[in-house]
Amino acid sequence: MHELGIVVHIIRSVEEIAEENKVQSIKKVTLEIGEVSGVIHHYLYDCWKWSVEKTELLKGAELVIEDIKALTYCTNCGHLYSTIEYAKTCPYCHSDETHLYCGNEMNIKEIEVI
Repeated sequence: MHELGIVVHIIRSVEEIAEENKVQSIKKVTLEIGEVSGVIHHYLYDCWKWSVEKTELLKGAELVIEDIKALTYCTNCGHLYSTIEYAKTCPYCHSDETHLYCGNEMNIKEIEVI
């Protein structure tokens, strides 16, 4: 389960940002997670709930996850298409000269302070 490592990294990042901005308490953290990132949301939520209770800054903080749709770009015809629906083969020209455009990333989108 790599979700615990991800949560630890997020908490450290949020703590650094909070320190730089002299924030005393965090109410909510919003993440953007790509649908092909390999992150399992309910594991992430479980790890979050356990981990934030061990910090002063984030104790009781809510985690919100927003999905980023996975899109693939076809270098042959220039179209973007749904990665989940069509995988590596372009539905427009049937080429496999494609690459993932977005949907594998994970970003801290927003930190809400008290």
